[in-house]
Amino acid sequence: MSDIGNAGTRRGPLRLGVVAAVLTGMLLLLCCTGGTAAFFLTGLGGDDAENGDAMARMECGPVRAVNIAGKLPRFAQYGDTQVRNAAIIIKVGQDMGVPSRGWVVALATAMQESALRNLANSGVPASLALPHEGVGADHDSLGLFQQRPGWGTVAERLNPAYAARKFYEKLVKVESWQQRPLTVVAQRVQVSAYPDAYAKHEEVASRIVDALARGAARTVEINGKAVCNAAERGQIAASGWTAPIPGGVGSGFRTASRPSHNGVDIGAAKGTEIRAAATGRVLVSTCDEDRRGRQDCNVDGFPGKGGCGWFVDLLHAGGYITRYCHMVVQPFVKKDQIVTAGQVIGKVGSSGNSSGPHLHFEVHLRNDRNASGAVNPVPFMRERGAPLRAAE
Repeated sequence: MSDIGNAGTRRGPLRLGVVAAVLTGMLLLLCCTGGTAAFFLTGLGGDDAENGDAMARMECGPVRAVNIAGKLPRFAQYGDTQVRNAAIIIKVGQDMGVPSRGWVVALATAMQESALRNLANSGVPASLALPHEGVGADHDSLGLFQQRPGWGTVAERLNPAYAARKFYEKLVKVESWQQRPLTVVAQRVQVSAYPDAYAKHEEVASRIVDALARGAARTVEINGKAVCNAAERGQIAASGWTAPIPGGVGSGFRTASRPSHNGVDIGAAKGTEIRAAATGRVLVSTCDEDRRGRQDCNVDGFPGKGGCGWFVDLLHAGGYITRYCHMVVQPFVKKDQIVTAGQVIGKVGSSGNSSGPHLHFEVHLRNDRNASGAVNPVPFMRERGAPLRAAE
């Protein structure tokens, strides 16, 4: 239903630096034409977002209790001891009744603070002979979360279960922590000198949680119960993602009849709220030119007009970019604005190259806004617990 496959392409590639802050109605058959996380479970076949959806096929729920003493899966960048530390962090969260979003936050934090190693420091007397897995750079910070003296004794902070419990105790006191960006929540707990660094670990932390606890990062808390693959209408999955609108996918990604269709069309009534699929920074918020070079987005478009209409591109941690096209009015967000997962960024319309109201939604990898970076949004969103539903 749009000329979106090439939206932004004729402008040339956008050169992006490292983003520290981050880092839907009757369904119509609508016509449209047209880095990234490098850590994966051994044996899952490489980059799932690009080459398949092995993670999306992983069973989700009921959430499995982690067996710390059992055999654990292997990860390309972490050894057995580090994975076991991750399992301890998750198990403590499970035992405390902390929702699975908290396990992702805790893992990402420990990944940044210690690379999941139980670190001592030069200030620990050798006479204590406490078990640890290396010596950190900070003189008075210890353990998986590099906790300082106020968190407990030396022996306590070097106990992974104790350290995890103390982290969760403070985490759950952060207001609206399940809806807020991981960087914000982790910083409220840790008070780190580098608060933005946590975001880069969210993707891998989610994959570890999925592997160790039966797809738990794909769940959302509904009425106190973890429900799989249901993150929509502003509810955020433990992975940090949500569906941009509730609705059925009509036109698919790069079909035989439309090979340059670089996204999917989701049918929705005009005016349906569009939400940011994840926390990110606004790259583009504008009216796309039509085939004649006009910026004419305040009226309904038509097939063959060309252009994305009113649209937004968001950059997320991990180098992911999401695109939202054919809005009915100017988007509610501006370039360089930081938006949170589930935040309303605009409303469904039919501007640009469109035959009726819908959202054209794209996902791109490696900071690449062009067609070369586009991947199928359906498996990508499903493996994050925020599936785009099939048309009924």
